[in-house]
Amino acid sequence: MIPQNSLVLYKTGPARVTALGEKLEIELADGRALRVRPKDVQLLHPGPLRSLRELEPLPSGETEAACELLDGGQTTLAELAELVYGACTPATAWASWRLIEEGLYFQGTPEQVSARPLAEVERERSTRAAKAAERAAWNGFLERARAGRLAPQDAPYLREVEELAWGQREQSRVLQTLECAQTPESAHALLLRLEHWQGADNPYPQRIGVALSAPALPLPEALPEEQRVDLTGLPAYAIDDEGNLDPDDALSIDGDRLWVHVADAAALVSTDSAVDQEARGRGATLYLPELTAPMLPVAAVERLGLGLAEISPALSFGLSLDDAGEVIDIEIVSSWVRVQRLSYATVETRLDQEPFRRLDELARRHRARRAAAGAIFIDLPEVKMQVVEGRVSIAPLPRLRSRTLVSEAMLMAGVAAARFALARGLPFPFTTQAVADPVERAPTSLAAMHALRRSLRPRQYSSQPGPHGGLGLEVYAQVTSPLRRYLDLVAHQQLRAVLRGVEPLDEQAIIARVGAAEAVSGGVRRAERLSREHWTLVYLQQHPGWQGEGVLVEKRAPRGTVLVPALALETRLKIADSIVPDSVLPLRLAGLDLPAREAYFKLA
Repeated sequence: MIPQNSLVLYKTGPARVTALGEKLEIELADGRALRVRPKDVQLLHPGPLRSLRELEPLPSGETEAACELLDGGQTTLAELAELVYGACTPATAWASWRLIEEGLYFQGTPEQVSARPLAEVERERSTRAAKAAERAAWNGFLERARAGRLAPQDAPYLREVEELAWGQREQSRVLQTLECAQTPESAHALLLRLEHWQGADNPYPQRIGVALSAPALPLPEALPEEQRVDLTGLPAYAIDDEGNLDPDDALSIDGDRLWVHVADAAALVSTDSAVDQEARGRGATLYLPELTAPMLPVAAVERLGLGLAEISPALSFGLSLDDAGEVIDIEIVSSWVRVQRLSYATVETRLDQEPFRRLDELARRHRARRAAAGAIFIDLPEVKMQVVEGRVSIAPLPRLRSRTLVSEAMLMAGVAAARFALARGLPFPFTTQAVADPVERAPTSLAAMHALRRSLRPRQYSSQPGPHGGLGLEVYAQVTSPLRRYLDLVAHQQLRAVLRGVEPLDEQAIIARVGAAEAVSGGVRRAERLSREHWTLVYLQQHPGWQGEGVLVEKRAPRGTVLVPALALETRLKIADSIVPDSVLPLRLAGLDLPAREAYFKLA
């Protein structure tokens, strides 16, 4: 029976029984009166209790001594009050119940209380202290984050935000608590807002999942024993951008005969070796403004890069052009070459000298032949972008004949390799591109070139030969970058198999490699594109007063697509009806959103 004026527990708080009956009338600590069933309360002390104010303040007692005395045994609430406080009164009964609720020393019900061993109590106390410290640290972090100022100890809390910004997780407790969207862009924005990341933090390679370091795999110690043609008597030139670190092609002239020498990567990277499989998983070398992640181990470039040693092994493509610019008289050999490295700028000043005059003449003849076959030539602005210690530099790439000279020579080597493979029925990774007709194949304005580029279908790799409409070639394969592109390496492995008289890969194996390379190289290209967009915005962030010119290349009211040649950047801008495509517009930077990769301009 529950007597009148007794102390009972109602839900989790104390109550005083003020009247008896079928239902009990009780008074709560906040002064409210309720009628409840007897089973809805638990008797803590029979009283008399005249006021709930008698329960305050909680008395002091010998809690630990009582726990030690009980030593893991059991008791009742009344006996516990006697042990801890020396008497069982409504106030000590309530204080004892609070100890039970706390659960550190005692647990149970008013009728059956269990005492915890002191060793267990000490472990629990340590655990609770650690959790309390963790809660305090978390709340301190949230307070600082909301105020936009962090402390050094906050970095661990932001790790999950970084992982979401990198696309490595989908949820973040920090973002949820701060009421931010659970997206990589939102995570990126928060990290920037809290100044935990700066513009120099590029999240896109990790978000896409591309490798950012070189393969840590060994290469064979020596080149395989084989006969190589000695071409060291022919002057050979590796022509690249200043500062190029992986020279993999060079040119020679022998009378009217062109030789394109290519680093003999397949001599050290055999089919299905560990290095080959790693390269297949990467697809291509990753070129970012801030770093380069090679497809092959660093030693491959050091040992095979043309011009890095006095004499280099190469796979050399010999060919001639007929009067119409057609590739004829094809020869492919393993060779030794002696290569001199030159920059495009240097060669540009020597185009009236041999052998560059002759190389230029061959390039122009081959280009004219491609033009007659319907090749598409698009000349949109390009820039060279570099990042050094977080500072971005952007410089336009000049239109040099020396670049055209080299690119045409590479195309000729690709034609030679494709025809060599076709003539021998050699399974090969061909490069094709379908072109919709009719198209303007020689646009002269930026707007026309922009429209043409948007209309072109992507190039494709295939085990079956086919025309490359964009290049104006009947058959073609990429073979001049085996240090940097996996399918170029596969092409070299096939060619070397023929030259050495061993069994090459069959068509199904080529199909599998084409599929594998395409699956990953698309990610590499996307990482490169998004990184360049990111660093372009960082450049603008570092030049907040930027002003320049843009060219309207597409108009769809009320906005148009504007190309900024100095940055090789496209942006959308509100354009007046009177402005026509190819109009040059003075621009000034109005703002940017780095996580969204959006720059905003206004007409100056």
